[in-house]
Amino acid sequence: MSIHLLDAMAREGFEEVTAIHDSRSGLRAFLGIHDTSRGPAFGGIRRFAYRSEREALRDCLRLSRAMTYKCALADLPAGGAKLVLIDRPDLELEAAFEHLGRCIQRMGGRLFTGPDLGTGDAELAALARFTTYVTDPGPAGPGELAESTAAGVCAGIEAALIQLDGEADWPRRTLVVQGLGEVGSRVARRLVQSGARVLAAEIDAGKAERVGYELGLERIDPASEYDPPCDVFVPCAMGGILHDLTLTRLRCRIIAGGANNVLARALHGDRLHQRGILYVPDFVINAGALIRGATFHLQGVRESVATIEARVGRSVARILSLAALEQLPPARVAVREAERQLDLAHVGEGEEDEDTL
Repeated sequence: MSIHLLDAMAREGFEEVTAIHDSRSGLRAFLGIHDTSRGPAFGGIRRFAYRSEREALRDCLRLSRAMTYKCALADLPAGGAKLVLIDRPDLELEAAFEHLGRCIQRMGGRLFTGPDLGTGDAELAALARFTTYVTDPGPAGPGELAESTAAGVCAGIEAALIQLDGEADWPRRTLVVQGLGEVGSRVARRLVQSGARVLAAEIDAGKAERVGYELGLERIDPASEYDPPCDVFVPCAMGGILHDLTLTRLRCRIIAGGANNVLARALHGDRLHQRGILYVPDFVINAGALIRGATFHLQGVRESVATIEARVGRSVARILSLAALEQLPPARVAVREAERQLDLAHVGEGEEDEDTL
């Protein structure tokens, strides 16, 4: 396994991958630091009941690399990382996050972390008892992280509609929102306020009923969420959902949402392109919370949600325009543009090293 891991790290440009274990709490986790050539690494903590260590490690690598790309395309002086925690029934949650806090503090600012799937305010509070390099969920922190992501997602959807049709024209649009969590519910609210018809799927029946009633959404069965004809499919839940089986069911023109790593594999982005479905790369459109958190931690500034919304909209429009001009899948173009930014940073690092000799 270690030989294969090192091969993967060399191939994808990883700086560090660490396995973390704590016998007291039952913690088992992986930390991936992908690239810090532009600045310290940013990445949340994902807690999930992975089926195996291999699956957890694979997710860690994919997510941390995507965070690097997200930072580069958002023009942030930062790089990407991710902590994935293998959730189990016997895990002592508070003690596990306290241990992670100690680990992060020892890194001395090389890594900043925050919320993700399975890591909410209580977990962040446990981390904050032992590290200063974590997003404070209270008034002392950046605040409005989910709202920042939702605003960027809606701006990205608008950019995609303009790319295809020359206008957003919300009242004649139908969108399917997958997932009504912190980001998905806010995206749905904004879309309804814009006048669009919003269908929503949520596996938590209680949440689906509560949010659906509050926002006046048309609820659909999660088992059929890929099937309705619509303008935009908006994934705001788990990643890896677009694969050989789901691609054949989609009846949308655009895919754009807040979930991370939506494509099961890069080739699925190519297949969407071949089918004439415009896919907005997730690490471009869902950068709102990262922008809000990174500018706060690095500059002490709370960038406004409206400014973030415009910033993400411009970034999405740029990638989609390049992709249309070159007739290439947007995901391929986004990766290429992010890697160009990283190449420039690596050249700068090399020049600094020469100056010190």
